[in-house]
Amino acid sequence: MRITNKVFNDLGLFMMFFGLIIGIIFPFFMLLFGVPASYVMTFGFFSSCIGAGIVVGAVNLILSRVIVAKRLKILSHKMTFITGHLGSKMTNEEIDMCTKDTCKIIVDSEDEIGESAQAFNDLVENLSKSMKTENSIKLFNEVLTSQLDIDAIAQKGMEQLISYLDAQGGAVLLERGGDLFVESSYAIKDVGQLVNNDVVWKALKSAQRQVLHMHKDIIVDQALVEFFPDETIIEPLVYKGISLGVIILASSHKIPEGLLYGFEMCIRTFTLSLRNAVTYEQLQQLAANDPLTGVYNRRFGMVRLKEEYNRSVRSNLPLGVLMIDIDHFKSVNDTYGHTIGDKILINMTRITKMALREGDILLRYGGEEFMVIMPGASRQDSEFVAERVRRMIEESSAQHGEHQISVTVSIGAVSSPETDVSDESKLIALSDKALYEAKEQGRNRVILY
Repeated sequence: MRITNKVFNDLGLFMMFFGLIIGIIFPFFMLLFGVPASYVMTFGFFSSCIGAGIVVGAVNLILSRVIVAKRLKILSHKMTFITGHLGSKMTNEEIDMCTKDTCKIIVDSEDEIGESAQAFNDLVENLSKSMKTENSIKLFNEVLTSQLDIDAIAQKGMEQLISYLDAQGGAVLLERGGDLFVESSYAIKDVGQLVNNDVVWKALKSAQRQVLHMHKDIIVDQALVEFFPDETIIEPLVYKGISLGVIILASSHKIPEGLLYGFEMCIRTFTLSLRNAVTYEQLQQLAANDPLTGVYNRRFGMVRLKEEYNRSVRSNLPLGVLMIDIDHFKSVNDTYGHTIGDKILINMTRITKMALREGDILLRYGGEEFMVIMPGASRQDSEFVAERVRRMIEESSAQHGEHQISVTVSIGAVSSPETDVSDESKLIALSDKALYEAKEQGRNRVILY
């Protein structure tokens, strides 16, 4: 029954009404205990009993406000605080600070009030865990969706998942051509052994998570101290039914079940990001590489030449350029057909790569013409490498039935700053001019500018 719109006002009225009833009834109880009626059945005694009953009701109301209402007020303030702060954008550190210091209620009783306080604290704890999971997933998504490089995605994704699960070590292994390769790792000793681990391959082939407890095949090393992880998760990275690889996370403690939902959400993003990066890398290769020989195409090669020229100017280092052309290549196509011509081009590319230095850049300039960009190559270096390319190609051959088909090349070479040029286009023009002279002088030779 409600009298007013405030519970404690209703409680006070009921208590004072109850005190009034007690005050009226009390004199009659006194008669039952043998107290003379002349003492109790008087106006003064009745008034005193009624007054005492009302006072007791009022005191009970005051006590309820002091004891009960105070705690309810604390609960109300905490709820308001949670609504205004925990519901806003907070970092995980701020959420931890809130749940530890300011957002929870002290439980100091074992009754319904204490149970309500504990229930509130449990609610705050679960809400904070949910928000931390949401924040972690959001941060994970932001970090990975800003990347298209496989190495960066593997490294950053692994770091984020190690942090989220509070693990001590991890590794990302990706599948290429039926083999596993370690793309990224942290704090795992002898990481190369993972690619042959039976449990890792089981996770990859079955596309099912493998959880190991006290597994001694994977040793985590942190701060120069070795220990066996209490729990190791081997999670397959599956995109549309295809396993791209696995991520391994080793923890010194059992990973809480409550974190696994967020972990699974992160794994989906991680897998999608890796798939996008693989696709992007494949597209980049298609855009940058010549489809027949696999070396850079002219468009991408010109970008690299400009970059290397600018770097050589800034660093005051030499830069060599070779222009290579297969002698009488049209005759090869006319005599043996374009299929054999393609085979000659592929073989010539393979041999040229073998003759070049590490860091030199080979590109197909057009048709049977190739260019080599040689960072740090002086005039003497350019001539030496050009002559080695010419000689190795001359001494090689391609098999066609019972015939051995050999070709030769003419090469024009130039190096700056020994040859003064104003930009990278001048290097191309001079190397092309040197190539023309090599052909004019009888082919199968190197002309150096």
